[in-house]
Amino acid sequence: MSDSTSTATGPLHGLKVVELSAIGPVPFACMMFADLGADVLRVERADGRRSFAAWHRELDRGRRTVALDLKDPAGVEELLRLVAGADVLVEGFRPRVAERLGIGPEPCLRRNPALVYARMTGWGQEGPLALTPGHDINYLALTGALYATGQSGGPPVPPVNLLGDFGGGAMYLVAGVLAALHERAASGLGQVVDASILDGVNSLLGMVVGMADARQWRHERGVNLLDGGAPFYTCYACADGGHVAVGALEDRFYAALLDGLELDPVLLPDRSDPDNWPALRRVFADRFLRHDRDAWARRFEETEACVTPVLRVDEAALHPHQRSRNSAPAAPAPRFSRTPAVLHRQPESCGVDPHGRRP
Repeated sequence: MSDSTSTATGPLHGLKVVELSAIGPVPFACMMFADLGADVLRVERADGRRSFAAWHRELDRGRRTVALDLKDPAGVEELLRLVAGADVLVEGFRPRVAERLGIGPEPCLRRNPALVYARMTGWGQEGPLALTPGHDINYLALTGALYATGQSGGPPVPPVNLLGDFGGGAMYLVAGVLAALHERAASGLGQVVDASILDGVNSLLGMVVGMADARQWRHERGVNLLDGGAPFYTCYACADGGHVAVGALEDRFYAALLDGLELDPVLLPDRSDPDNWPALRRVFADRFLRHDRDAWARRFEETEACVTPVLRVDEAALHPHQRSRNSAPAAPAPRFSRTPAVLHRQPESCGVDPHGRRP
């Protein structure tokens, strides 16, 4: 990492991105572009209002800002001037809003035919729900991902907003933009990238759908191999109220788990039969309750048992492995051997002009 005076050296150095201020997946995607070296200019509302501004502060790093009134023809013209010199525009309005403002794909691509115009929505640009408001939890609900998340016998549990906003939304938008830029190198033309959280999460569910088709996934919560149903792939409470995560899927990892728990495999039921899972879970749960979380972490630290402490966010930043890699909090990822990504600009408040000068 570097301070705010460092020069960007990432693999996207030289790429110019205009970001229309939004929430959730849009700032995350544009943080990724900035982290990887792109010159990102965020366009804020002229009145300075922004929903959940404090939540997005970490995501706002790495770019300059400018305040424009996009309901004023002068503001629209200024944005189109910025678009003329940009490679990418990212917007997260509901469908048809950008068109009503005069900054939809048609006028922007007319001003700059090489522009990649990236659109981020929850439901997509068309369809019965396209104009309906929603959040991460709603998109997950309609894909089946939310139904599959949670404990057996309990209600669905939203996985923070990592799966929808950031996984199915932002990262698919980033992938789409990079693909369009690659194609532009041959054609010389830009295009519209239509990224929706619904589409992205459906894509992420591909393996689960495949497992279900192969009759290896039951449509119940907390009873499957990878949803916490398997006693060797789940979390256990410890004596101090903390938890450990167990991911001993392979046979040799499972053997290391039993060794660390001081359990004789001969005396245990066959784990390959799901009917035996409740009994195995009770045995494992009883053992993990005998020591504190960190004691178990130390015991399994240099083994192949795939047992790790379940850390709070503030604890995670202090873990020796995280510190050794400078991974937390939220360092640029992934890493590059020749063009490393760096944090070259800290988040700033809006009010900077398009050239980076404060008024």
